[in-house]
Amino acid sequence: MPGLVHIVDDDASFRTAIKRRLKKADYEVATYPSAQHFLDRLPSESELGCILLDVRIPGLNGPELQARLSELGSTLPIVFLTGYAEVQTTVRAIKAGAEDVLTKPVSSEELLGAIERALARHQVTRSQRNKLDGVRAHIAKLTPREREVFELIIRGKTNKQVANVLGATERTIKAHRHQVMEKMQVQSLAELVSIAERAGILRDPSGTEQTT
Repeated sequence: MPGLVHIVDDDASFRTAIKRRLKKADYEVATYPSAQHFLDRLPSESELGCILLDVRIPGLNGPELQARLSELGSTLPIVFLTGYAEVQTTVRAIKAGAEDVLTKPVSSEELLGAIERALARHQVTRSQRNKLDGVRAHIAKLTPREREVFELIIRGKTNKQVANVLGATERTIKAHRHQVMEKMQVQSLAELVSIAERAGILRDPSGTEQTT
């Protein structure tokens, strides 16, 4: 699987050696001597990629960069590299979302396996994000009244109930509902509810109405 691997490590000879190994495996490679260098040149996530990150780099260390990237909403998977097999560090990194923690020196087989898993994960994440962006783009096309109808029907309101809430005729609501379904590119109410939940508009489609 082709992809761009970002190596963040303060050891120049290590960066060069790993870059050579990855180039042989047909990966694109970018290297950074510090976490700050990486943040200053924050890569676009439109390209499939992952980060090989040293745990103990001077300045902003590996776990601190991981936290900063999480705050920035980055979805690039991280594979940590450490010269010290520390169980606590490993557990914390994995809990915080790291793909793997590898101990130096790392074999090519182990390294390439971790990178492959990380890139596969990024591919899934990017696909989900693209779908979500598409959903939000569809929602943005709704008129204010269609958005009101959308918000009510995904919560289980009938056309008659929506008409009562909005002070419109049932016939008008049916027309709006048809427009909502067309613009959202769905065939059924179940699909519409699923999309709304995915977009974060409907957090709990089964519980919202029933628990009130």
